[in-house]
Amino acid sequence: MLSTLLNIFKIPELRNKILFTFGMLAAYRIGFVVPVPGVDQSKMGSASSGDGGGLGDLINTFELFTGGNLSQSTIFGLGIMPYISASIIFQLLVTVVPAFEKLQQEGEAGRKKIQEYTRYATVGLCFINAIIWMQYLTSQGFIYPEYSGAFFGM
Repeated sequence: MLSTLLNIFKIPELRNKILFTFGMLAAYRIGFVVPVPGVDQSKMGSASSGDGGGLGDLINTFELFTGGNLSQSTIFGLGIMPYISASIIFQLLVTVVPAFEKLQQEGEAGRKKIQEYTRYATVGLCFINAIIWMQYLTSQGFIYPEYSGAFFGM
């Protein structure tokens, strides 16, 4: 088994793919631990682990669906939810919009184009989610006073 693992690293294409995958996993894990600047993490933690009140239950339920760590408000706290949402949106659009349906019927090239649109929509959804999340944090008083108003002119 060890010789098989060593052979994997002798093939340049396979080695590059494996190293890229490990690099992306490392970047994701680092971003999952780095907190958003200006957010009072201790207040966030106490609100989510409180007496089981409305806010704590809401954050805990949302974390179940996103796979994120919103109680600490990290940089990659949204997880893969924006991509999943964009993918679902485009799957529905393919059945409704004739132009997308035609793209999908073109074969592999059309599907790649739809995947490209999905990635662009993911970035847009990330911006929308981030703006809403920062407005929520500001309204609940989770932002340090010296940073209040610094995010998107709020």
